[in-house]
This record gives sequence, structure tokens and C-alpha cells, in this order.
Amino acid sequence: MPVSRAVKPARPAARPPPERSDQVQSLARALAILNRLAAAEEGTTLTEVAQQVGLSASTAHRLLTTLEGERYVHFDPERRLWSVGVQAFVAGSGFLKTRSLAAAARPHMRALMEDGGETVNLAVEDEGEAVYLAQVECRQMMRAFARPGGRVPLHCSSVGKALLSAMPDADLARVLHRHGLARVTVKTITTTPALRADLAAIRARGYAVDDEEHAVGLRCIAAVVFNEAADPVAAMSLSGPMARIPDERIPVLGELVRRKADAATAGLGGVLPGWRRAG
Repeated sequence: MPVSRAVKPARPAARPPPERSDQVQSLARALAILNRLAAAEEGTTLTEVAQQVGLSASTAHRLLTTLEGERYVHFDPERRLWSVGVQAFVAGSGFLKTRSLAAAARPHMRALMEDGGETVNLAVEDEGEAVYLAQVECRQMMRAFARPGGRVPLHCSSVGKALLSAMPDADLARVLHRHGLARVTVKTITTTPALRADLAAIRARGYAVDDEEHAVGLRCIAAVVFNEAADPVAAMSLSGPMARIPDERIPVLGELVRRKADAATAGLGGVLPGWRRAG
């Protein structure tokens, strides 16, 4: 006859020790500070960064000095300003190393710069905005500049509109609901019907045009880079002043940008979607 054994009640899940919770909170606060510094152009004072992340000055200073010790932030004693440190760049560069996108696109970006004579950028979509990953500057004295890591709205930039044109309608609707269509210049598209009409034209011809919609005096032309599933993963653009990109040059440069973006797609092992091949 088997011997019955009493079943012990299950133990409640262990709660994390208080010090662990404190460490997680400190990490979240430190990352919030780092994100704020990354968004600042010329550095931030202790008071400003503390207010922006909702911390006391003493707590913010403690976290900043910890980050400084690891070189993630830098303090300028003369101006009393905190800014992003070199180690943040080193860590961020790891993102590009884990992806072949920038490396695969760079030869085509350089070829586009040589053939088109203007600065070339590569951007991806993140949280409803376009983020620049890489740039190949042209040799002109006056040239467009977009620093890697910089963000621009999707609806008024050529890279952004190119990416929007390749998005599923549900994703497009989410972006428009979240970010709206803020006016940046007098030429910015600010209504949904007008934007949808522009996106349809972009799909038909294979490239997007930013005609002073994000910056007065600047024109940009972009096309999409696709992955192996025919999903849009990036946009490649050519940017320059209106004096060098007059109306009659836009179709020529547009076809050039489209071809180089298609070459980058092939270099990634990507494929064009059916609607794009049909165009």
C-alpha cells in the first residue's frame, strides 16, 4: 500500500530585495538623463536636466557624476554644462555593427553622391520619426547637413515621406494619429488628404520629394530600401539647395536616387514589393 505524503503548499513568489528595486529605478533615471542630454544641442545645466527628468538637483548630480565616471556624460567646468560623453557614442555605434544596413548601403550612398553631386543620407523610422543613420557629404562649399542620430518628422521630409509611402495603411494611420501634421514651413503638407495624395504619387514614381517642406531653400529626394520580406527598412536621400536642384533636375535625380536605393536593396538581399516592381 503506497504511503501518502502531505503536499506542501507552494511558496509565494519571492519579492525582489529593496536594493534591487532601487538599482532598477536608478538605471531608469540615468537613462532618462542620458536621453535628455542626447537631445540637447550644446549641453544642459544641472538645474535644467533635473527639471526635465523630474528629479531633485542632488539626485540628478549623483547620477550624472556616476555616468561621468564611465564616460557616458561629460562636464564642461567653464560653461557648467553637461553633455553626452564619448562612451555613449561607442555604445551607440554597436547598433550599426549589429546591422548590415549602413555597411551595405554606404557604397551605394557614395556612388549616389558622386553621380548626383549632393549630400546623401540614410534614415530609418523609429517611433513615428525618421532617424538619420549615416551621411556621405558632397564636395560643394554649401551643402546640407544632418547629423547621425538626428530626427525629423516623417510627413515633411523626403526620407520620411518615402518610408510612409511604403507603410501598411494601419501603420500610416497610427503615425498620423500620434504625431499629426505640424506645419514646419509654408510648404509643409498639413492635411491628411493632401499627404495621402502625395504618398500615392511617390509610390507611382518610386521616389519622394521634399520641396522646402522641412527647411526653406532646401530640396531633398529619397527612395526606399527594402529587406528580404519586401518591408521598408530605410530611405536613402539626396539633399541640396534649390539653386542646384531646380524643377527640371528633379526627375533626373529622382530616377538616380531610386536606382541607387534599389541597388542597396539588392545588396542587402532584399526584394522590391509587388506594387514597386509594377511601377
